[in-house]
Amino acid sequence: MKRYRWLVIFLNLLVLLVFFTSSILKKEEILSEGKLILLELAPVDPRSLMQGDYMRLRYAISDNIYPDSIPKRGFCVVKLDSNGVAQRVRLQKEREPFKTDEHIIEYTAHEWMGINVGAESYFFQEGEAEKYENAAYGGIKVDGQGNSILIGLFDENRIQIE
Repeated sequence: MKRYRWLVIFLNLLVLLVFFTSSILKKEEILSEGKLILLELAPVDPRSLMQGDYMRLRYAISDNIYPDSIPKRGFCVVKLDSNGVAQRVRLQKEREPFKTDEHIIEYTAHEWMGINVGAESYFFQEGEAEKYENAAYGGIKVDGQGNSILIGLFDENRIQIE
């Protein structure tokens, strides 16, 4: 019986390792091949003393959406303006349909905080809050399935803040 116990533990660790590795590879693929989309930021409280320095992000494309009138999970369809900034076209439950000049971003709806499109927090080193105070856009990379990764914050000239 002891031999089987170690085998079960080993198999569980192997499954966990495979899952973790595939998750990392998927995110790396989004970073290398995803489309850069800038999301205009809406103002929120930028600090939390419990977690160190970070900026809570809220995107303008999620304004004026009432979570009780939409599905809990779905896709925000956006078009990019001439500056590469996303403009919301519509929300839909399924990935399809969307036109060739449109992009989809997966969202989740919460009754008490609206919809969550992409990352909602941006962490930075302690003492560097001033550098990010003038952030105007959140830059995300999006794949064709609507998965997104926040890659950084951008200023009003659409230049990444480093």
